[in-house]
Amino acid sequence: MTSSAARMTAAWPGCAGTEPLTAAEATRLAHAFHVLSDTARVRILSLAATESDGISVKALVAELGLHQPTVSHHLKVLTDAGYLTRERRGTWSLYSPIPERLQELAELIAPEQA
Repeated sequence: MTSSAARMTAAWPGCAGTEPLTAAEATRLAHAFHVLSDTARVRILSLAATESDGISVKALVAELGLHQPTVSHHLKVLTDAGYLTRERRGTWSLYSPIPERLQELAELIAPEQA
């Protein structure tokens, strides 16, 4: 998304864009919306952002009230989409958000006004 976010002045509701989204840009944006369309995933990103060293599956299970396999599935989707990183520490995995990825998405949704 970096290249399209940097060059994009697409027409978007509330923005004075000059070009419509290309098919590739629309596909990437739709995929991002799909990944973030689940409230548990949005909460996971929010919870992970509050932990400077990352957050564990155990902590997420307790906070979200979901079963471990469900939380693990959401973490895999977010990690595969590039929104989270996973760091192994012994037998634990800690998850942290990737701020640059979220910034790229924000720039696609609301490009800077010229």
